[in-house]
Amino acid sequence: MVYLDNAATTWPKPEMVYSTLYSFMKNSCANPGRSAHKMARISSSLVLKTREALSELFYIQNPLDIAFTANATQALNLAIQGVLRQGDHVVTTAMEHNSVLRPLYHLKQKGIIDYSVVMPYDSYGNVSPSSIAEAIRPNTRLIALSSASNVTGTILPYEEVGEIARTKEILFLVDAAQGAGVLDLDVKAMNISLLAFPGHKGLMGPQGTGGLYVAPGVEMRPVLYGGTGSRSFVTIHPDFMPDMLEAGTVNSPGIAGLGAGLRWLMGVGLDRIRKKKKILMESFFKEIGRVSSIRFYSERDASKNAGIISLIIPGMDSSEIGNILDQKYGIAVRSGFHCAPLAHETLGTMKTGLVRISPGYFNTAQEMEYAARAIREIAGG
Repeated sequence: MVYLDNAATTWPKPEMVYSTLYSFMKNSCANPGRSAHKMARISSSLVLKTREALSELFYIQNPLDIAFTANATQALNLAIQGVLRQGDHVVTTAMEHNSVLRPLYHLKQKGIIDYSVVMPYDSYGNVSPSSIAEAIRPNTRLIALSSASNVTGTILPYEEVGEIARTKEILFLVDAAQGAGVLDLDVKAMNISLLAFPGHKGLMGPQGTGGLYVAPGVEMRPVLYGGTGSRSFVTIHPDFMPDMLEAGTVNSPGIAGLGAGLRWLMGVGLDRIRKKKKILMESFFKEIGRVSSIRFYSERDASKNAGIISLIIPGMDSSEIGNILDQKYGIAVRSGFHCAPLAHETLGTMKTGLVRISPGYFNTAQEMEYAARAIREIAGG
């Protein structure tokens, strides 16, 4: 199997992730922060070390400003539902995932908030910072933006939008599902108030992991209430991070695995990650050439693309193409609508969806060339 679905979940993981998970589950899988015995202390230490590694990666001053979640979706829900109040307005874009769009729609349907959707200006999903600035209203409390589109891979202008948010004194939420572990994300320099990220994609951790960074001074309310291991003698839920957002037992085995993924990632370095993605994308585009029967929706320039190649063959449904790639060629890709309906509506691909090819660090140039030949054959080119 040639696995090219890394935008959904990276695979394979670095070997140290597997060994760490096994060792933790076998030797020290106790509740962190709940007991004082040796196993619980080891578990707590590993959770803290992972917070510290995330702080180093994202330039976060205080590791305790990071709350662990089950995934980026949970993190985005905690952020959106935790900061918005009655009468607030939100600016977002048509390129966002349903993890942003659905919570906003839910709050709007309940009559709590309103939101504006900024449209992209081209078929790659590029969004203008000036369009986001123009959508701001006097009651705008939050701007929600992906670091890169999960449909096209296009890197969105999160740095420029962070400066707009700083000038306007508006909270800035970044969905880093397709950016964490690939793009430079500096929460302080980029004025990121809230950073949501998954652990199982670019950070090389296992599924069931993710997190939310909350900048100091951001007024949050918890969405979940329950045990935290702190202030257990009162019924009032803690109002401090990370306990405020970590009700219940965290996924400590997954977090230990995520910590191993982060150690591997920082050992390799983001520059090498980006260079490898550039090589892989160039190998694909060079091999496939310019085929008139294939329509691309991703930038060929790797400096503008987080590592996704999306395409369609006119006259074919994306699911049909994905099935042929799987059954005939042994290539795993993602076909369909990628949980981003507004993006597909804007791009004009609501009827067919798109085939999304997303290489990872462990793929080879030869695999990308093979995938290009396979798609060219399917297209009859």
